[in-house]
Amino acid sequence: MPKAVGVSVDAMIEDLRTLVEVESPSRDLDALRTSAGTVAAVVETRLGGKAVLVESEGGPHVHWSGGGTPRVLILGHHDTVFPLGTLARRPFLVEDGRATGPGVFDMLGGLVQAIHGLAALDDRSGVEILVTADEEVGSRSSRALIEERALACGAVLVVEGAADGGGVKTSRKGCGTFEVSVAGRASHAGLEPAAGVNALVEAAYQVLDIAALARPEVGTTVTPTVASAGTLDNVVPARATVVVDVRVESAAEKERIEAAFAALAPHLDEAVITVEGSVGRPPMPESAAAELFAVARRLLPGLEGRAVGGGSDGNFTAALGVPTLDGLGAVGGGAHADHEYLLVGSMAERATLVAGLVDAIRSA
Repeated sequence: MPKAVGVSVDAMIEDLRTLVEVESPSRDLDALRTSAGTVAAVVETRLGGKAVLVESEGGPHVHWSGGGTPRVLILGHHDTVFPLGTLARRPFLVEDGRATGPGVFDMLGGLVQAIHGLAALDDRSGVEILVTADEEVGSRSSRALIEERALACGAVLVVEGAADGGGVKTSRKGCGTFEVSVAGRASHAGLEPAAGVNALVEAAYQVLDIAALARPEVGTTVTPTVASAGTLDNVVPARATVVVDVRVESAAEKERIEAAFAALAPHLDEAVITVEGSVGRPPMPESAAAELFAVARRLLPGLEGRAVGGGSDGNFTAALGVPTLDGLGAVGGGAHADHEYLLVGSMAERATLVAGLVDAIRSA
């Protein structure tokens, strides 16, 4: 294993508690501002230097540099999917080898481990940390900054939660969200239903057309997830919307799906279809992780690499051709769920792995 002496699990638990107990739901700018300040304080306490808050419409991002020529970017986020008040119902707790609480696995545990791994190194030059505020909602305000720092550093370690069983993530599907809106015409459902254009019926046709775009044999999933229509039970609905989750493994499938959504056509006379969205996160191919994964396996023999369906900010950096290894964060599970947990016994090993990768990248 890499040279990283003095990683303290107790200290990591202390910092993890600090971060978890500052709730940080995406899009809540006040909460994110407090969270960013807390992350910055932990970084400065453990690593020294100055953690800069980069303001954006999505909330403050936290950027820290160890000085010298940039060589490696440690990438994470401090926003979570849990609304304010979740902590009161699910407080931070360490019991039977597990830490629980909102965000412990996705992905506050990974941030803490990376910070403590770096703190155990005598030399922190060439390392940057970027902790964004809007990853869970698409990274619209952070993408340009992520790409800028990834290109400047030349290698990216993403400290998102590990894959099942503790593996790292060597490829990810591209993912995106589409919203299909249907405009029809209202009329009285009893007196003159034929005078209307039923947006709900049109949306039903569209759902079937959309679902048929999936090609699971090549890893493409197209899943209608949210629908809404209508105003009253005796009114032909004039409007309907369908939200669709899309995952793809290749750039060719990304292009096919986006073209298919753009070409959606109405089935009912006078209905109008409008489509918004795209496959916003490009696929992360295994080739982007190959070099760094080989290094990680030398440091931790037996470490597995997994292809996963979920996206991360590593999708953006990999698409630029920057070597990117993901899933280096907490070992645990239950991301986005009430049973989210982190395995305390793996924290020191993962912190040391990040430190070893940093050393290996800088010495290459």
